[in-house]
Amino acid sequence: MLRFLLLFSRQGKLRLQKWFTPLSDREKKKVIRDMMMLVLPRLPRTCNFLHWKDLKIVYKRYASLYFCAGLEDQDNELLALEVLHRYVELLDKYFGNVCELDIIFNFEKAYFILDEFLMGGEILETSRFAVGVSMEEADTLQETMEEYMSKPAY
Repeated sequence: MLRFLLLFSRQGKLRLQKWFTPLSDREKKKVIRDMMMLVLPRLPRTCNFLHWKDLKIVYKRYASLYFCAGLEDQDNELLALEVLHRYVELLDKYFGNVCELDIIFNFEKAYFILDEFLMGGEILETSRFAVGVSMEEADTLQETMEEYMSKPAY
């Protein structure tokens, strides 16, 4: 089970955070700071797995973003790496070669994709197609609601 998922830039700017276990705001800020302090200075060819306190940290850099996940000690690091990769694939499919600006300006879509893919730190849906269909349906519903709301009331 994932404890948290963080996306941050090479400059140390947090772009997305998802917590699957309850923590206070102070604890969250400390975890975020510690993850950035651990991951950012690492060389590109080093291992993507770390131990931090009682957690395993798995991270992967895609373009200018680091995708970082905290796992329980008994969890499989390779499976977590695959989860991070699948999330990037889903973002790529939706945004068409996702970049940091897509996450910044469409963070609600990035969270929606994550919520369709993971629930409570566990994989909810493994099919890229099923998540894509869900995203298309949500976009269609949003467009329909925008059209409905833009019509004048008589």
